[in-house]
Amino acid sequence: MPQRAAAFEILKSVLDQRQPLDEAFARHTRDLAPRDRAYARALTALALRKKPEIDAIVHACLTRPLPPNARGVRHVLAIGIAQALFMDTAPHAVAATAVELARAKGFERQSGMVNAILRRVLREPHAFDAARATASLPRWLTGPWREAYGAATAAAILKALQDEPPLDLTVKDPATIADWAERLGAETLPTGSLRLRHAGAVEDLPGLAEGAWWVQDAAAALPAKLLGEVRGLRVADLCAAPGGKTLQLAAAGARVTAVDRSDARLGRLRENLARTGLAAEIVTADAATWAPAESFDAVLLDAPCSATGTLRRHPDVAWTKSAADVGKLRTAQEGLLADVARLVKPGGLLVYCICSLQPEEETASPAAPPPGFAPDPIDPAEIGGWDFAVRADGALRTLPSDLAEHGGLDGFYAARFRRIG
Repeated sequence: MPQRAAAFEILKSVLDQRQPLDEAFARHTRDLAPRDRAYARALTALALRKKPEIDAIVHACLTRPLPPNARGVRHVLAIGIAQALFMDTAPHAVAATAVELARAKGFERQSGMVNAILRRVLREPHAFDAARATASLPRWLTGPWREAYGAATAAAILKALQDEPPLDLTVKDPATIADWAERLGAETLPTGSLRLRHAGAVEDLPGLAEGAWWVQDAAAALPAKLLGEVRGLRVADLCAAPGGKTLQLAAAGARVTAVDRSDARLGRLRENLARTGLAAEIVTADAATWAPAESFDAVLLDAPCSATGTLRRHPDVAWTKSAADVGKLRTAQEGLLADVARLVKPGGLLVYCICSLQPEEETASPAAPPPGFAPDPIDPAEIGGWDFAVRADGALRTLPSDLAEHGGLDGFYAARFRRIG
């Protein structure tokens, strides 16, 4: 039962302490075998992705509220219901392991209730269809989606977020894309990303160890493409960690300076540069106050944001962030954009991007460019002809519901500007 025990602790850290899933996962699974780690990750991500439905089922089953000292029972039930309804777990094992987990975590008095609820869910899985149908993510997320994208698109986004996303890869050498697509059994997207629908363990895939590719969602790979031909140019990648865009730019021949305030997060970029044999200057600094000796031909600002566009991969975001966070981030983004614009040479490019679905965070708008800059509208031809991703104002916007029949995309926004003079 170590995987379920780890999943319980991860859910407790994420939902009770608002700790990011990746951090909680690393902390609570370090002693597990690789197979158990993978199972704990899949189980926890599923419980978070299906949390609205699971909460609706628990609410329908409870005859009275749980006492304050037993609220952790909800995590036990979430694990059990996720296994009962959404995983190929043997029915006889679902209730038994949940009862065992409840007792191990100090909920002996509630173990009978856990057993009864899970047996009911197993026996009558469709009894909760009506409650599940009305369950949804928090309003601070969905309200702005409906207002900005319309009710139908918001519903399509919610549907897309229920599915586990595919694995997307960026190949270091574009000339080898067709070869790697064949070797990996991957679909080649018009933008050049490779997509695997059922990849299995990433570390087992050919090409990883020799640095032929790196994992990067197809939407996340678009902003770096907006800088055009960068060979020989000085490019600053700001808020760069974990570094997918830095790798793209370095592979394209740019002289890249990757800047991030977190040296720990830059460690992953250093590892990927070493693995791929690519080179970039790495600077641990706050981009807002960083003062390099020279300005740059191009600056890519991947601004800190709510990350709601990555909910397919990071379902914890819905429960660790809030509307108040979005407001604070908007203020920080505005200040950061003003601070880094000075780093662009006259005539140079500035690309602002965020992995958020919240329209409030579209801080840099073609309608209101930073002082001294003019909007530089994006052409769909620059991103594989994906005209659905380019708005009328020339900004880029992808949604999880885009390319739904091919596995969807992360939510990204990007706008491009050229410095006047």
